[in-house]
Amino acid sequence: MNISALQVALVALGGALGSLLRFLVSGAVHRWLPGLLFPIGTLVVNVVGSLLIGLVGGLAESRQFFGPDLRIFLFTGCLGGFTTFSAFAFESLGLALDAAWWRLFANVAAQLVLGLGAAVAGYAVGRAV
Repeated sequence: MNISALQVALVALGGALGSLLRFLVSGAVHRWLPGLLFPIGTLVVNVVGSLLIGLVGGLAESRQFFGPDLRIFLFTGCLGGFTTFSAFAFESLGLALDAAWWRLFANVAAQLVLGLGAAVAGYAVGRAV
């Protein structure tokens, strides 16, 4: 796959916008709902990002609404910067729509177990050095 300079710029610009939005939305939610038992801002960002990637993905597929450059900007850049959970959710939805149940289960389990395990391992190494 050839990656053009334009595609790199679109991902970088979209990623910057998505990351900024994640920071702003998560912070606003934490200020609005302080003191909850879990990180509600992250939950809101993940749910909103998943809703948006589903909406944009549905429009892209059913209406051929977005060209390749706009798809890269929106999916990989903006929504990827906003939350990678949205990409995980959309890819898992694709497996469900394909009725690839074992692959869906394996993907969900691997993301949760390996992701959390990697965070635990990284934390332990970081504390040890």
